[in-house]
Amino acid sequence: MFADAKQFLGQIVSVTMDRPLGSRHPEYGSVYPVNYGFVPGTTSPDGKELDAFVLGIDVPLDRFTGRCIAIIHRLNDNEDKLIVVPDGVEMSDEEIRKAVLFQEQYFESEIVRS
Repeated sequence: MFADAKQFLGQIVSVTMDRPLGSRHPEYGSVYPVNYGFVPGTTSPDGKELDAFVLGIDVPLDRFTGRCIAIIHRLNDNEDKLIVVPDGVEMSDEEIRKAVLFQEQYFESEIVRS
């Protein structure tokens, strides 16, 4: 069963990083300017675990627990990406877009909030 990303909006979420800040994409070589990982125990439409960008932290992490404040919903792909931040941190849509542009520039998307 696929995880519906919307169920995580406003919730505390634990993320395991497979691409910590400063790491390189294994296929394309681009450097990750943010921590990027997945929510263990979920399955998304691409058959992998639900992905998450961890924003508002400026050091590489292995794991992080924070609040999901938004979802990047890709309109031309079948993946949604959670936006997870330290509890109590707020970010505008513009701040989110700027932080994830390195990857999301290749996709058409919308930001979904609770």
